Amino acid sequence: MKIILQEEVENVGHIGDMIDVSQGFARNFLLPKGKAIEATTRNLKKLEHTKRIVAGKAKKAKSESEAFASKLAASPIIIPVPAGPDGKLFGSVSGKDITEALATQNIELDKRKIILDHPLKELGSFVLPVKLPNEVTASLTVNVVSEMPAE
Repeated sequence: MKIILQEEVENVGHIGDMIDVSQGFARNFLLPKGKAIEATTRNLKKLEHTKRIVAGKAKKAKSESEAFASKLAASPIIIPVPAGPDGKLFGSVSGKDITEALATQNIELDKRKIILDHPLKELGSFVLPVKLPNEVTASLTVNVVSEMPAE
């Protein structure tokens, strides 16, 4: 009996798979529990339509993530911090500091999306990867500069 899986079934298949199973397995387990539907022409057309809609939404979401990635790449941030004469900071620059600097440029980003192995503890320019949804990775340029002492 040909069926279309409505949810993932272990050792059987994934959502949307059209598989051939025994009639007893389909009638006694998959169909009553709503894990599958019978593979009729109407259900196949409905499945194809649903797949097209999901693919369209995924494509739109990926393009939005890529647009956000280009926005991040085009807007480097400058973080002024107190530093000693040898370029060592009197603290460190963390993901929270970076997201606050981005917020001043009206860019909202979760600090957990910034891939920062360790806090930045020296002056300089750093290119940090940012993990975005839909398997998109952006590059963010962070310039850590010394604060000018108040006179």
